[in-house]
Amino acid sequence: MQRRVRSVRVPVELDDLDLTGVIAECAKYLRDLESATLLKSQGNREAAEALLKARQLDLGQRVGRKIWEARVKYGEKRRKEAPGALDASADAHEL
Repeated sequence: MQRRVRSVRVPVELDDLDLTGVIAECAKYLRDLESATLLKSQGNREAAEALLKARQLDLGQRVGRKIWEARVKYGEKRRKEAPGALDASADAHEL
C-alpha cells in the first residue's frame, strides 16, 4: 500500500532539501534489495551481500550529498540576507 506524505517538519537548514530525490534514491535501493533477495534465493549469497554493501555505501553518499547541497543553499541564502553579520562571525572563528 502506498501512502503520500502531506507534510514534513524539517529544520530550516533543510528547507531546500530535494525530498523527491531522496525518495527516488530509496526506491532504487528497494529495487536493489529485491535483486539481492533474488540472488540469495538462487544460491548466490556472496553476490547478494556484495550488492547490498556497495548499494548501502552509495545510498549513504547520495543522501548525504543532497543534505549537504541543501545546507549550502541555506548558507548562501543567509549570506544574501545579511552579508555583514555572517562575515564578522566568520572572522571571529578564524582567530
